[in-house]
Amino acid sequence: MDLQNPDPVEDRWKGICRLAALAALILFVYSVLTIFILVWLGGAPATVQECFDLLQKKRIVALLRLDLLTILIMPLFGLLYAGLFLALRRDCPGLATIGTVSALMGVTLVLASASIFSLAYLSDQYAATDNEGRKAMLLAAGEAVVSNDTWHGMGAKMGGSMLQLAGVLISVAMLRSTVFGKLTAYSGLVTHGLDLLHIFVGVFWPSAGALLMFVAGPLYFLWLPLVAIRLNQLGRFGSASTDVIPEAS
Repeated sequence: MDLQNPDPVEDRWKGICRLAALAALILFVYSVLTIFILVWLGGAPATVQECFDLLQKKRIVALLRLDLLTILIMPLFGLLYAGLFLALRRDCPGLATIGTVSALMGVTLVLASASIFSLAYLSDQYAATDNEGRKAMLLAAGEAVVSNDTWHGMGAKMGGSMLQLAGVLISVAMLRSTVFGKLTAYSGLVTHGLDLLHIFVGVFWPSAGALLMFVAGPLYFLWLPLVAIRLNQLGRFGSASTDVIPEAS
């Protein structure tokens, strides 16, 4: 860091750091809510027929099980990485830039692969017809949509991989920087590293991939608050707030 200008974030960008801190906190709450949804409501319906029926009978429950929250929250990753870029761009401009671009591309790919609104439309069409031939056609269309959705499609897997790669690169930048503490850097490296690994392992060995995701998931409850606190400090007080977090260096 430049000793003549120890504050890593210029005053004009501090508002973005505060917004990025808020995004991290919202993502933390989203992570908690996702666990509750999985436990209380369940995951995505097992079949397209079940999906269509649930969308007609319990639409809000169906939308939540189909990851509506993920679609709504995903853009916040762009804001979060914008704040991380501003905090790290002086110490590690290359890693900060590549990591942020990777995150933005990942968010775009994941959003582009979302199937929830397509499935809702097909469900409404299915419920509105009595023609068995058309029903079969709509079910087939639903299968095609699911095969390319957030959990199964190549675009979504590439998007998820790029988003996790961004987390790994940003964590390496944190290790090389004096802006974030070692605990934040190492927790991010492990969290995003495991999540990135689970995507690739899950293609060949689904059960092992699920295990890696199970291990990585709770680590977000450490990384996101640490990032939120530090970005908020940088946005409000600059580098003079370093001593507020004992682990920060």
